[in-house]
This record gives sequence, C-alpha cells and structure tokens, in this order.
Amino acid sequence: MRIFVYLIVFFSFFDLFSQLPVMSPFALSLGATPFLTGLAVGMYSFSNTIGNIISGFMTDRRGPFVILLIGLFASGLSLFLYSFAYGPLSLLGVRFVHGFMEGLIVPAAFTFLANRAEESKRGKSVAISGAFVGLAAIIGPAYGGIVASKTGTPFIMAVNGGIMLLLAICAFFILRSFTYVRKHPSSQANRFRVKQLFQHPGMVRAFAGAFFLMFSQGVLALVLPLKVESLGFDTKTTGLLLSAFGVVAILIFLLPTNRIFDRVRPVVTLAFGISLMGLSMLFLSQVEELNFLYAAMAVYGIGFAFLFPSINSLLIDSSSAEFRGKAYGYFYAFFSIGVVAGSGVIGALDLNYKGAFMLTGIILLTVALYALIGIRKMKRTTA
Repeated sequence: MRIFVYLIVFFSFFDLFSQLPVMSPFALSLGATPFLTGLAVGMYSFSNTIGNIISGFMTDRRGPFVILLIGLFASGLSLFLYSFAYGPLSLLGVRFVHGFMEGLIVPAAFTFLANRAEESKRGKSVAISGAFVGLAAIIGPAYGGIVASKTGTPFIMAVNGGIMLLLAICAFFILRSFTYVRKHPSSQANRFRVKQLFQHPGMVRAFAGAFFLMFSQGVLALVLPLKVESLGFDTKTTGLLLSAFGVVAILIFLLPTNRIFDRVRPVVTLAFGISLMGLSMLFLSQVEELNFLYAAMAVYGIGFAFLFPSINSLLIDSSSAEFRGKAYGYFYAFFSIGVVAGSGVIGALDLNYKGAFMLTGIILLTVALYALIGIRKMKRTTA
C-alpha cells in the first residue's frame, strides 16, 4: 500500500516538473504576451495553493482515500483540456483548473502516509517519500523538454492525464480497504481552529521550512541559468547542475543515512539542512569555475535531503490525526507560494546573480537560527 502511495506522490510531482520547461513556450505559441505568459505559469501555483488548503479540510472531514481518488480523477481529466486551449485566455482557465485539481492530491497522499507510519520510523518514511519527489525533479524536466521538442505540450499533458486516470482506477481497488471514516468526531477535532496551526512553534517551523525550501528553489530556477550563461555554458549545464543536487539528495534519502531522521530531533536536522542550503547559496554567489558549481549544488542537495524529511517529521509530531489533513494542506500551500515568492522577490529587486544568491543565503541562515531559538519551549509545547 505504501509503495503505491509513493508512486502517486512521484507522478504528482512528475506532472509538475515535466511542465516547467514547456509551459512558457506553449503560452507564447498561443499568442500570449510576456505578461500573460508569466500569468499562465503562475496561475498553476495560485490555484494549487487553493486546492491544497481545501484538500486539507476535506481530508479531515471525509478521509484521505476519498479526496485522493477525486484529485486523481479530476486532475487526470483536466490534463486533457490542454488540447482544447486555443488562446491565452483559454490556457489561463485550463491552468487554473489543472492546478486546483492537482492541489487536492498531495496533502491527502501525505496524510495517508503519516496516519499509517510507525512513530519510530516516521522520519525514514518521509525520507523515502522525499526520494520519490527528488526523482521526479530529475526525470520530469528532461522528459518534458525532450518529448515536447518532438511532439508538443498537449501530448505531454495527455500522457500525464492518462497516467493519473490509471492511478485513480488502481487506487480505487488498492486503497479502498484502507478507507478512513470518522463516525464520531473527537472533542479535540470539534475544538480545533485553524489559528492553532500558526500558534504551535513546531508547526510554524515546519511551514517556514516548506516556504523557504521552495523559495530557494524559485531563486535557483530564475538565477542559476543566468549565472551559467554568464560563464559561457549552455542550458544543458544548468540541467546537469540541477540533476546533481537531486542525485545527492536521493542518495541520502535512500541510503542508511535516512535512519538519522528517526534518531535526531527534526528541528535540529531542519536547522542543519537549511544552513547547508544557505551556505551553498553564498558559495554559488562567489565561485566562477564549473567544478565549484557542482560542489555547491552537492552541498545544496545534502541540505535539501536533511530539510525535507525534517519539516515533514516536525509536522507529524506537531499534529494529531484529527487535523493532520489541514496541517498538510497549509504545508503544501506554503510550498506553492514559496517558489513563486522566490523568483518574484528576486525579480522585483532586480538583483544580479551574485546579489540574488547572497541575499537568499543570508535569509536561509536566518531561518536556520530562528528554527533553533526557543527549542526548549517548543519541546514542552509538543509534549
């Protein structure tokens, strides 16, 4: 069962990453202006955020199985709508529907995994799920770029839609025996208010980690190609650099090193991971040789590999099953917002690649320090 849910996580992120290299050219091919092109790219994240939050509330009310099934079917169908996008405005509509429906899947899937993870192995469990996310980040963009050059964006989306529909059918038969329905809501669930999520220090740190993880990803997506180009290399080199960090992260996720996430407090590994990411950004701002760029991305990959399981473990430790769906809904909403904020803030400040990497590095190191402040108080709150 767990392996199948991991596959759902993989293909959900695979769908996201496979569209990254193709959506801007597709929008331009439909006659979109630069503004509408940017809007089309960002529309997915906007509606995905809404879908994440609604998924969290519905998951707690109906159980993750039902929401997961609805998300897979609806997302699969929405992917076929790209074939009917004949102009910029219709594309905006399709992007909104696609992002919203896709947003239903991930919070429900991770709630499914979290509610069935042994407490002593929850760190290892989220590390394995992180490996599937990392694998999607490596394969997805390459698949999208290669296939789009030979066929077209609607074909890629249709293939992804077919996979989602197949997963939905399989999920109906494989996961229905694990359906979770709460017949009598607990008193804790009845008393729960959303503001409580943002008052719990562990939850706040998990949300902050999710936001700034993807903030750094947005900066990388915007700035790394510019730096690579300024050094005289092509886009292939950028792809290899991004793949390098993904490979390093996956190795840490899958090797026996993943046991550390069950033995060390997640707030400590969170601070360590985001510190490494911050240091790698500072390193990227200074180095000019390709070998050093690969070294910096390897350090970033190690930091990513420590951060992702840590924030998931922190969320699990800071929530109970009654409201874990809502927690994951807001958690992945911060993911969606973070990547847009990263590229948006750097773009608005009009920084060169050196300034952009330095600013991001300083921000990440500040967040690492914040994660460690009040650690004893957070321990008492969690208890």
